[in-house]
Amino acid sequence: MANIEGQIMSGDFDDEMNVFSLKKIKQFQTQTSLKENQLQALQQYLKQHEHDEDGQIITLYDQMLVPLSQEDIKALLHDLSKVQSLYHE
Repeated sequence: MANIEGQIMSGDFDDEMNVFSLKKIKQFQTQTSLKENQLQALQQYLKQHEHDEDGQIITLYDQMLVPLSQEDIKALLHDLSKVQSLYHE
C-alpha cells in the first residue's frame, strides 16, 4: 500500500485492489474509496471549472461542504494526477 501525501489531500493507494482510499482533504478527515473511473470523473469536472473565479464546493458524506479556491483546485488536480499514475489494468 502506497501512502500519498499531496498538497491538499492524502490517502493510501492499494495496489492489489487498484483503489485509492482518500483519508483527508484540506483539513477535513474522511474515509472514501475511489476507483479509477471515479477519480477521472472528479479530475474532468475540476479541469472544466478550474478557472471559475468563485472556486467550487465539494461535499463529504453528502453533508459537509468543503470550499475550494482556484488555488485549491489546481493543487487538488496536481494531487489527483499523482494518484492517477498508480492505477493499472
